[in-house]
Amino acid sequence: MLNAALTGNVASGKSTVAALFAAWGALVIDADLLVHELQRPGTPVYDEIVRRFGPRIVGARGQLDRAALRARILADPAARRDLERIVHPAVARRREELLEEARRRGVPLVVSVIPLLFEALDPAAFDAVVLVDAPAAERRRRLVADRGLDPAEADRLLAAQLPSEAKRARSTWVIENDGSRADLEGRARAVWEALAASAARGPAAPPPGAPRPA
Repeated sequence: MLNAALTGNVASGKSTVAALFAAWGALVIDADLLVHELQRPGTPVYDEIVRRFGPRIVGARGQLDRAALRARILADPAARRDLERIVHPAVARRREELLEEARRRGVPLVVSVIPLLFEALDPAAFDAVVLVDAPAAERRRRLVADRGLDPAEADRLLAAQLPSEAKRARSTWVIENDGSRADLEGRARAVWEALAASAARGPAAPPPGAPRPA
């Protein structure tokens, strides 16, 4: 089984690429979806978050108020570290359970979508790393125009992640998302075909110098 990671800074387009990979045949494990699963009311992760951050981050129906929690951790680095300490190990355990299940089923290619791969994990633990990247100004525009974030909050969110320049050289492939949707799909398709070929050959990762479609 080829165990690949898909990452990219916020608003880079990695969710779009993940959806394309899934449509083309990959088993996709999305860290954001695992977070939502693990933070449902009544779960140990939910209970620990509420103990740490208090009732102000709980919504009217008992669910986590994600906007309030995001604002809290962006304003307080210590709070962000505490949240990561609670959430990241639980997500990693759940991802490993799903990976082991995929191995037992003989799934040839798994793509784990991990936004904070370089910040929180060891990229070398994966057979291949795919980075989706877009110019910082464009990502900021998407956060404000498409997601409705306040510009100051968008800036804090962008600053909370490592610059993508530090991630590019450590990635097997880089998918540039600086054009149209058709451009992105074409570039993603080229990487997908390379991943599928690697999966067919066996679990060895593509060499670091493998072509990186523009």
